[in-house]
Amino acid sequence: MTANADPWNRPSLEDLRRVLESIGKSEVEHGRSAERLELSVPAEITTGRGNVISAMTREISRFGIGLLHRGNVSPGEVTIRMASETREFEYRVLIEWASPCDNGMFMSGGRFITQDKPARPA
Repeated sequence: MTANADPWNRPSLEDLRRVLESIGKSEVEHGRSAERLELSVPAEITTGRGNVISAMTREISRFGIGLLHRGNVSPGEVTIRMASETREFEYRVLIEWASPCDNGMFMSGGRFITQDKPARPA
């Protein structure tokens, strides 16, 4: 990273590759109920406070998503936006963990919040 690079800019595919190589593939069975697919696309995380953080996706499943970004994201509900060449996707996600890795970047993961049930008043 160069001295004048924005510390909050989106991690590049090269950053993602380096981080994934540095942590390696786990030999441990995680007992996940859904197959995870590697997915490296640009994304934006909008926090509950309205902060927008540029990110790259790491993996995705039917139930959740893994991300790579600069700076920490606190656990809680966020909105994730991703775009393909033909359409834009927006998901509500409950970030469950974030962990520091190389070059001031963080990996995080969360599960999709489904719209199946209406929220009950408190």
